[in-house]
Amino acid sequence: MSIHMINPASMGGEPASYSNGMLAEGAQKTVYTAGQIGIDANGVASADVATQCRQAWANIEAILAESGMGITNIVKTTIFLVNPADYATFVEVRKGVLKGHKPASTLVYVSGLVKPEWKVEIEAIAVK
Repeated sequence: MSIHMINPASMGGEPASYSNGMLAEGAQKTVYTAGQIGIDANGVASADVATQCRQAWANIEAILAESGMGITNIVKTTIFLVNPADYATFVEVRKGVLKGHKPASTLVYVSGLVKPEWKVEIEAIAVK
C-alpha cells in the first residue's frame, strides 16, 4: 500500500502542519479528508453560511478530483456546525452537492471552530 498527501493548488497548496487529504492506495483507493472549512484559496471565509458550506464541499471535491474520485465515492461524512439555526441551510446545500448520493453521515453541533467566523467544517472518507 502507498500513501500520498493531497493538497490541491486550487485550495492554496500545502498547509503548514497537515494535509488536506490522504490517499491510501492498494487494491482499492481510500481518501480521508481533513476537516474542510468554508475558506477559499486565499484563506477568505464569507460571512454567509450557505457560501461557507458550498466552499467546504468544493474543497472536498477538489481533494477527491486529485485522487481520481468524485462525490459519489464518498462513503462517510462528519459535519460540525456552530449554529443549530444553520442546519436547514446546510441540508439544502448538501442536497445540491450530493444530488441524491447518501453516504453515512454524522452531524454534531459544536460551541465553536478554530476561528470565530468559521461556521461549518466537513470531513469525508471516499473509496474507489
